[in-house]
Amino acid sequence: MATLFEAVALDENAPRPLADRLRPKSLKSVVGQDHLLGADGILTRMIEAGRLASVVFWGPPGSGKTTIARLLAEHTNHHFEQLSAIHSGVQDLRKIFDGARTRRGDGFGTVLFVDEVHRFNRAQQDSFLPVMEDGTVVLVGATTENPSFELNSALLSRATVLTLNRLDDEALEILLTRAESEDGHSLRLEPGARAMLVNMADGDGRTLLNLAEEIFGATQGEGGALSIAEMTDLVQRRAPLYDKGRDGHYNLISALHKSIRGSDPDAALYWLARMFAGGEDPLYIGRRLVRMAVEDIGLADPQALVQANAAKDAYHFLGSPEGELALAQATVYLAVAPKSNAAYVAFKNAGRVARESGSLPPPKHILNAPTGLMKTEGYGAGYEYDHDAEGGVSGQNYFPDAVTPQDFYRPTDRGLESRIRERLKEWRELRTARGPRA
Repeated sequence: MATLFEAVALDENAPRPLADRLRPKSLKSVVGQDHLLGADGILTRMIEAGRLASVVFWGPPGSGKTTIARLLAEHTNHHFEQLSAIHSGVQDLRKIFDGARTRRGDGFGTVLFVDEVHRFNRAQQDSFLPVMEDGTVVLVGATTENPSFELNSALLSRATVLTLNRLDDEALEILLTRAESEDGHSLRLEPGARAMLVNMADGDGRTLLNLAEEIFGATQGEGGALSIAEMTDLVQRRAPLYDKGRDGHYNLISALHKSIRGSDPDAALYWLARMFAGGEDPLYIGRRLVRMAVEDIGLADPQALVQANAAKDAYHFLGSPEGELALAQATVYLAVAPKSNAAYVAFKNAGRVARESGSLPPPKHILNAPTGLMKTEGYGAGYEYDHDAEGGVSGQNYFPDAVTPQDFYRPTDRGLESRIRERLKEWRELRTARGPRA
């Protein structure tokens, strides 16, 4: 099996990036993906059974998707074809499919690795279906995006989605050790700087090795170990993995929302800081905080909505970085506030009944009668002015005549809603004591 450099007519001794020189030669050398490549991993079982099925690798950059695909082909004696969905079109696919059919006639299989497979449009994705079904190619797609949102259901039904993990610190340290062995020298870094280097990689093995290569090249000769400050000056800090239009955006706002809902101000501040570091639009965060105030807190603490709106307005007025503190304050307030989704649930249930009941008119006694004809028709007849009733509640029915009065809003015993709950209980007892009203 030709290596990548042999395929492009480069000698193995030609200069190559450290990350490529350290590309694993066997699946056992791949780090951080034991759930797929360990003794009980699904890919291990495929290889042992000699039956390679189409898969979609879903994982962050630098987690080993390309390497694993190439090694799967080598371990199962398949020809390996690789293309990028960004730079390829229908003609490229047809050429690969034709070559795969020829090889299949000669008794050889083909693994087609498609990087950024989610970039293909629906028609291009559909073109894979017949060649996957008849075994012309084994598709190994790679994507950093959620396949559920980005890939056709027909394609997903013919492939197994396998999630690759972000490399943890242990896996990244293994890569650093291999890099030092390859270079023949230890990285001249103080312990704190080494830990910072791992942190800068943000779970991306390729980035870690690229950063290490920069340090090897800049610290040749005499000199002591680099401190954190010296190391960070030497290599530019990698931007956090965060795409405002993709999964990172939705995953982090989900984490922020659920941390607030779970009343954990510390976790909420962490995810807020992550979003700021990733370049998220602060006004988008502000809008989401307003949403959380009404969905998860509601009348348990009506000031939550006031705080969230004020924080949004304060950021709009102050800008960055001062305005970010206002959003942080609102985040803490929402996280520590008593929680209730009673109004949220009540509105959803009211919407359901409204849709099911159709266009029923209101009962006539609560309708205004500005004309004589309307009075003759009974509009407003029997209406009791609640302010004149004992306790300020007349107990009349306000639902359509054909709809049984409903109990949509059920306040919790948390925050202000505990008082609202008692008030509603008193009014309910008053209505019951007065009996049904027209």
